[in-house]
Amino acid sequence: MASATEGETVGGETVQAQRRHSTVVWHRVVRALVYLLAWIFLVLVLVGNISNKPVLRDTYFLKLDLSNIIPESVPNAVFINSIARTIGLHDFYQVGVWNFCEGYDDSGITSCSHPQTLYWFDPVSILLNELLSGATIALPSDIGNALDIAKIASHWMFALFLVGTILCFLAIFITPLGTSSRPPQTITSDTRTNDVLHPHHRPKFIFLWSLPMVLFTFIIALFTIVASAVATVMYVIFAHVFTSSAIDLNVKAYLGKRMLAFMWIASAFTLIGFIIQLASCCCACCGGRKARKALQNQSDSREKNSNGQDSDGANVKRRFGWRKNRAEA
Repeated sequence: MASATEGETVGGETVQAQRRHSTVVWHRVVRALVYLLAWIFLVLVLVGNISNKPVLRDTYFLKLDLSNIIPESVPNAVFINSIARTIGLHDFYQVGVWNFCEGYDDSGITSCSHPQTLYWFDPVSILLNELLSGATIALPSDIGNALDIAKIASHWMFALFLVGTILCFLAIFITPLGTSSRPPQTITSDTRTNDVLHPHHRPKFIFLWSLPMVLFTFIIALFTIVASAVATVMYVIFAHVFTSSAIDLNVKAYLGKRMLAFMWIASAFTLIGFIIQLASCCCACCGGRKARKALQNQSDSREKNSNGQDSDGANVKRRFGWRKNRAEA
């Protein structure tokens, strides 16, 4: 294949490739960069809240604030809240993909649970297990239904995020291969140029390479976007349940803006990668129509001329054959 400064000589003329080497490299770098950025943000989602370290401690799906769990309308609420720690409650609880962390407002995160595969956040069990013997806490009556849904949704979210991250990493190296220096749309109306450049056969290129790449990038985008949507909806429901008027406790719930930003930015990049690959497939399918039409017209003209010459020759043979037979007679 000719480079950006090289070409092939046909009939004393230099034939230059329509897609330059620099263009091919640029296309490949863009595709790899899109999935590299998506992978970085997905990794940040996966490692968020996994330990008490910078960036990680501030990356969570949901944060429950129990520091003022007793409403101020209750007599001696300030005093009761000051002794809430004595019954085993922490000031806040925050959850990530693998675990949850807890701590106090004045000292920050004090501990994080051990990371678990297919982890799901069960605030009821966490709070009840941490209460000292004999202590109780009122929880929303409909929290049980929400937890059943959250368990299933959390498992799907975990699996989709994990698989999406792995596929994104593979896409960094695979998707650049979808860019060819001789795609079907580089065909020209000059048969000599086509003989030199050898553009890929369109059906074979589309069905054996371009279309499978579209499906691959679609799966990545689907997994990432669905995981982000499930996480967003699930924790919005959690926050609503804990802050609803049906509960007498003053529990505040905050969605992790950083976590939401990370996962939706990753989703956006995977969607961009899919659109790029889809556009490339469409170009391979529909590009070069004028050149193909011109080549078809040339082929039809040659076939017509060839048929005309064969017909004239047959007429001549019949004519002379008839005269020969007549002379012999």
